Amino acid sequence: MKARKGGRFRSSFKMKRKGIEVVGEWKTVQIDPNLFAEEEFRDIVCLEELTDYRLVSSSKVGKVKDKKRKAESASEGGIEEVEEPVVPPKKKKKNKDLRSQTDKGNTPNAAEIDVLVDKEAKCNEIIEEGNCEDHGHVTESMSSRRDTPKKQKKKAPKNKASQAQEALPSVATSKKGKNWTTEVLSTSADQKADVSAWKDLFVPEPVLQALSYLGFSAPTPIQALALPSAIRDNMDVLGAAETGSGKTLAFAIPMIHSVLQWQKSNNSTARNDSVSKESHQHHDETRWENEDEAEKVTHQQVEDSGDEDDASFTTGCVKVLENVEFESDDETHTVDSHKKSPLLGLVLTPTRELAVQVKHHIDAVAKFTGIKTAILVGGMAAQKQERVLNRKPEIVIATPGRLWELVKERHPHLSNLRQLRCLVIDEADRMVEKGHFLELSQLLEILNDSQYNPRRQTFVFSATLTLVHQIPTRVLQKKNAKKMDKKTKLELLMEKVGIKGKPKVIDLTRKEATVETLTETRIHCNTDEKDYYLYYFLLQYPGRTMVFANSIDCVKRLSSLLTILNCDPLPLHANMHQKQRLKNLERFAERESCVLLTTDVAARGLDIPNVQHVIHYQVPRTSELYVHRSGRTARAANEGLSLLLIGPEDLINFRKIYKTLEKSEELPFFPVDAKCMMSIKERVNLARQIEKAEFFNSRAKQHNSWLQQAAEALEMDLDDNMLMGKKASEQEESQKQKMLKGMKKQLKHMLSQPLFKVLMKTKYPTQSGKLLLPQTSVSISALGAVSKKQAKKKKSKK
Repeated sequence: MKARKGGRFRSSFKMKRKGIEVVGEWKTVQIDPNLFAEEEFRDIVCLEELTDYRLVSSSKVGKVKDKKRKAESASEGGIEEVEEPVVPPKKKKKNKDLRSQTDKGNTPNAAEIDVLVDKEAKCNEIIEEGNCEDHGHVTESMSSRRDTPKKQKKKAPKNKASQAQEALPSVATSKKGKNWTTEVLSTSADQKADVSAWKDLFVPEPVLQALSYLGFSAPTPIQALALPSAIRDNMDVLGAAETGSGKTLAFAIPMIHSVLQWQKSNNSTARNDSVSKESHQHHDETRWENEDEAEKVTHQQVEDSGDEDDASFTTGCVKVLENVEFESDDETHTVDSHKKSPLLGLVLTPTRELAVQVKHHIDAVAKFTGIKTAILVGGMAAQKQERVLNRKPEIVIATPGRLWELVKERHPHLSNLRQLRCLVIDEADRMVEKGHFLELSQLLEILNDSQYNPRRQTFVFSATLTLVHQIPTRVLQKKNAKKMDKKTKLELLMEKVGIKGKPKVIDLTRKEATVETLTETRIHCNTDEKDYYLYYFLLQYPGRTMVFANSIDCVKRLSSLLTILNCDPLPLHANMHQKQRLKNLERFAERESCVLLTTDVAARGLDIPNVQHVIHYQVPRTSELYVHRSGRTARAANEGLSLLLIGPEDLINFRKIYKTLEKSEELPFFPVDAKCMMSIKERVNLARQIEKAEFFNSRAKQHNSWLQQAAEALEMDLDDNMLMGKKASEQEESQKQKMLKGMKKQLKHMLSQPLFKVLMKTKYPTQSGKLLLPQTSVSISALGAVSKKQAKKKKSKK
């Protein structure tokens, strides 16, 4: 295989000695549409023929083109500057020559020339990629054909620039690693914070540098208490602190310290390895980039939100075969290399989004350490994650399902967990609940049995770690029933996780479990009326609002209803594709006034900046969920509002939560302006009718089209009785469509009318008939409305 490839490369190199100079014009050749059905021609964009040309040496062709590029850059200015980093000019020249040589070699049949050229150029591109050249020039060779000057030479640089601009955004986004955490971890190189408060906590020097860069001048209470015990005393830590208190850094910093200590002790061997294998690692990196390209082509259905895949260019050639020979070479030394750089830190989280966030936080703090991290979660390409593991990262952040998959497949980097220095279980109470995360219990069995390391540190954190439910009396009356308290709950947790020594237990939670800066309110209503109050709140109090529901169906219904009402909600639930879930989170964090409709998948751990309101459309089933949902707002000493919409079916859950959290005062009722409720009901009822009609239409169409396709495949006749809904005549169908259009028009008119009338009246005789005054915003925040009502209540009592 190597000999063939080598021979092929030499022959193409010989062809480069001569070139052609275009005298005439390239003319488009008509292509038979059936040609595109064939696999090998699927990437053809167009065919062009050149009959008028002159044979010259390839060096001259290069010089001419270089001159042209300089002239264009002088005229176009900034456009060329944008183009240069994306496409290196040297490689571009090579490809143009290659294309020209193939033209020269086969002049007789002009129509056949371009087909052969296309094949030849593709093969040469594969060869060049196999020889570790940058893959950016592959697209350039394709674009060079499209951008050949036809009538006006000036158009060419513009086309190239537009292509460069198209290619640039994807590259830029991948390099930035844009995420909802960027605002929290935003850095300012000019103003570095004073980090003297951290020095007494035994924080490593490179981490102090990163903290200064991030502007974290002082540790939070949980960090101040956890860090000395974890770093100096090397103790296991059980930490319970309210939401938004900085628990991530409380385990991230000790983990980084542990990795740095291990690297220090193995410094001499690590130096030798890095010198001997530096070239091999570079070789591997280029291979991984090529694999990323191939994965994009062959696995279109598996969308990967990894940073490098976004920037990859695809040409449709079968490049996977190029990697076979590399893998066989690697197998001889993978086991040894993975032993020398083992996995040292493992973080387990309940949700994918939380894993992404934890990785961003660890990366920010480990910025100046050179420590590599990797993320292993479901919903993303497993092949990509395996390749990331091949780079031997010191820290892995994972969800239990995907991690267990890769452990079962015996990935070399996950095979030796005996050297694991730190194990973190974030949101631990959720992770070790009965009936959840079977893979986690299997992982913990391995870690505490065959792969047990007595020197391993374990960190267990959650906001509801010490929250205890009051057990019903009927359960306590049984023989073997134990009364659950904080101590027994922690002992059970330690037993499941495998903490064998005496850990440091830190409990900073309040009796109420929620944050002091959180204002909790409620509205009692019927189930049908919840939509009215939700819409009222979103219109009256715009801002960053999270709406939680207990089911995916409820989120879907609300999403379509609020879309019809022009509220532009962003849904988030487990049935969505992972890439879309992350996109919606990013959009929510970017927009100042936005609604995120979500299930409990976003209830735990997510640190989205400046969330002002949390609405519980359905009361959560457990008090833990209520605490975590409400904890998405009022983070890091900011104020926030939580609103419970309590229907008749929610009363049981509400009373349970109230009892468990031992609330001393009753939750205040949220103030609602009854004057505008009539018009809100009209709007919502009309939107419901539209949503219902559209839902049934789409469901019936989907069901019927599936049945018809199945019947055609089986060559059967389909009975009308099997179709969903009666087969309506064309007249009935058009009548339905007219009604739907009429309802939409009516709703559009309603939505254009102001709902909350401005108090100021300006009916004065002026020259134009109106007195033009600046618009006064008399809007009050939701928190302001609640505090105003409570102040009135106190006055009336006095």
